[in-house]
Amino acid sequence: MNDQLIVNLGDRSYPIFIGENLLQKPSCFDPYISASQIVIVTNETVAPLYLHKLMATLKHYQPETIVLADGEQYKTLETANQVYTRLLQLKANRTITLIALGGGVIGDITGFVAATYQRGVNFIQVPTTLLSQVDSSVGGKTGVNHSLGKNMIGAFYQPKCVVADISTLKTLEPRQFSSGLAEVIKYGLIRDYSFSQWLQDHMQKLLDLDAPSLMTAVRRSCENKAAVVADDEKEKGQRALLNLGHTFGHAIETATHYKSWLHGEAIAAGMFMAARLSCDLGWINEADVKWAENQLLAANLPVRPPQNITTEKFLALMSVDKKVLDNKLRLVLLKALGSAVVTDSFGMPVLEKLLDSIERISEKEWVR
Repeated sequence: MNDQLIVNLGDRSYPIFIGENLLQKPSCFDPYISASQIVIVTNETVAPLYLHKLMATLKHYQPETIVLADGEQYKTLETANQVYTRLLQLKANRTITLIALGGGVIGDITGFVAATYQRGVNFIQVPTTLLSQVDSSVGGKTGVNHSLGKNMIGAFYQPKCVVADISTLKTLEPRQFSSGLAEVIKYGLIRDYSFSQWLQDHMQKLLDLDAPSLMTAVRRSCENKAAVVADDEKEKGQRALLNLGHTFGHAIETATHYKSWLHGEAIAAGMFMAARLSCDLGWINEADVKWAENQLLAANLPVRPPQNITTEKFLALMSVDKKVLDNKLRLVLLKALGSAVVTDSFGMPVLEKLLDSIERISEKEWVR
């Protein structure tokens, strides 16, 4: 059971392979490796599970490996420098291909290194988490975090291909899987209401790791993202719609030092906050907010921010978001279920009222 779709970017177009046991299929890799030298970048969690399979598939290249620490807190310039150092030790030249085997952190770091090592080398995304398969591996956003803000250092740099092996989702912890579902739910809310309806009927099958349901969810998510990226690769306009809930969510991640809340958990709370704000503005109704809330809760995700982030802290962190333009904070909000807009016309008093009034949860209530 395999599938393929194309991210259409002219001469930089590339395929996304979606299916089972793709790590063991040389045909997903060989056409996209231009020379014999390859380096697989992975982390301490993924390496024991899947590195041996990929090494066996690519054994004719005699690949080198770099195994990094696991966690969003390691998505830094310091970690990227570890990769640069190893590449220089290996005397890697411009024909090298880097392969990112892991979740979003590994994909973002490897892509950023690929974009900047010797001013650009090839890389392949092999996402092993649901979140990375449906979001971070597609579209060419690469980068690292800074202590003052998430993803503030990076580059737009497209991979040669994406290999999304849904078999790797079977070893995800349930909390990590739910984190990925946040980004899946996002596509339905911002541009694909029929997908949102499908999710309403199939959420339990996804949680049960039903393979046909996983294939559908990953493909529909990638189709939605590929369409947006093809129209707006470098986020000059419509691509920002993919950030529903992310301005709130990134503030949560930064405030909690990328440790206690997973990315998708923070985004889930952020999406609920965005839906609540959209309702406060009169753009959607209470039933629409409940629809979004119920989907997030069904996916075992939080819909409230952490207790210890004050309104002032939220506003300070949101003010350094990448969507701030001419000193005006812009948010992605909902005009309807399946229709989003990037706007700065919400009015700061309305936002402040939301932040003041929205219920918070303690770390004990959420982080298990």
